[in-house]
Formats: sequence, C-alpha cells, structure tokens
Amino acid sequence: MSNLLLIVLMVAGGAAVAVQPSINARLAEKTGYLQAATISFAVGTLVLLFLSLMASQGSLRRATEADWWQLSGGLFGAFFVTMTIVGVPRIGTTAVLALTIVSQLAAGLVMDHYGLFGMRSIPVDFKRLLGVVFLLVGVTLICRR
Repeated sequence: MSNLLLIVLMVAGGAAVAVQPSINARLAEKTGYLQAATISFAVGTLVLLFLSLMASQGSLRRATEADWWQLSGGLFGAFFVTMTIVGVPRIGTTAVLALTIVSQLAAGLVMDHYGLFGMRSIPVDFKRLLGVVFLLVGVTLICRR
C-alpha cells in the first residue's frame, strides 16, 4: 500500500470516527445506550468477520496464541463507543471529538515515551508536549459554553 493511499484512508477513517458517535447517539434514542453500542459493535464485527474470511493473509486461529492483554482492544473500543454515545447528546459532537483527540494524544505521549506494549520508545520533548498543551487549550475553548 502506498503512503498516499494510506493517508487518504486515514483521512476517511478520521471522518468515519467523527460521524459514528452522532449516528450511534441517534440509534440510542430508539434502543438505549448500551444497546446502541452493542448493535454498533455487532454490525462492525459482522463486516470484519466477512472481510477476515475473504482475506488471503492473516489467521483468526492464531488469536489463541495472543497474550490476554493483546485481546483487550475490544474492551477499550466498547468503552469508547459507549462513552461517545453518552457524551454526544450532552456536550455535542465537537466537544466529544476534541476531548477524544487530546486524550488520545496525551496517552500517546506517555505510551511513546515509555515504549509501552513493546513499541519503540520516543521520548517526550518540548515540541511534542507543547503541541498537546495547545490542543488542550483548544479543547478548553471548544468545551466552554
């Protein structure tokens, strides 16, 4: 996959992340918060299961070889999706996304610095820290009413 295609797909993924909470929040009006999160994950699971079965590489069977913590991503995803469903009607899509982005980047700084989960260590420096601080200021402005 070329870098240009990857960038285009990441932009599309970012847009999808922006759209998903509002769609799920509307579904929750009909079904309830946990039920909307369940439906969202069920639809996503079915799509990914189909794509995984059609793919010529990778192996679902090898999941049995994974450490317990490597299987916890779905738990974090379920928590995130549920919190966006709860948050969007109360504080709005922009505030939810802004809080999500700044918290992801702050957590990313810590994870990079310590090389958590076996990833390469990238020390926190002033520029990276200042970037997150500026984003935090932006989030504060967005969340003020």
